[in-house]
Amino acid sequence: MTGDDERMGTGTEEQRAERDDEAVARFLERFAGELTAAGMQRMPSRVFAALLVSETGSLTSAELAERLQISPAAVSGAVRYLTQVNMIGRERDPGSRRERYVLHEAMWYEVFTRRDQVLQRWEKTLAEGADMLGRETVAGARVAETAEFFSFLHREMGQIMERWRRHKSGA
Repeated sequence: MTGDDERMGTGTEEQRAERDDEAVARFLERFAGELTAAGMQRMPSRVFAALLVSETGSLTSAELAERLQISPAAVSGAVRYLTQVNMIGRERDPGSRRERYVLHEAMWYEVFTRRDQVLQRWEKTLAEGADMLGRETVAGARVAETAEFFSFLHREMGQIMERWRRHKSGA
């Protein structure tokens, strides 16, 4: 394909599909990198991103290994982590013993709802710690402010999630 063909988006269907596959692969790795930078392990990040960009939102272990050029053991470890944190689920392929890994419906809602529960537990633990340390002490005041911050996040997260539900329902 010439430079002009490339800029204009012309060329054979095969060339466009190849270029698109490469662009998808670059995006997949870029997003996986963002997830890794945010604290998720590298392989679960890549597996999650691969599921996210797949048309069906589901892939088998063999499909994941092939797409990501990783070992079945790497897929297994990544899938184990992603299922433990409820970011993906497992389903059986109809008429097969193969498992298919699928993104949960309303996955981000579920992830943040669970995060909200974590914030609530942290808030409670930190408030107890502030009381134990004495809120008048420097350490106690610092812990109390941290508890107050998580309390704020917890309240705001609830409101954000409610607005999201209304947004998704078209209300």
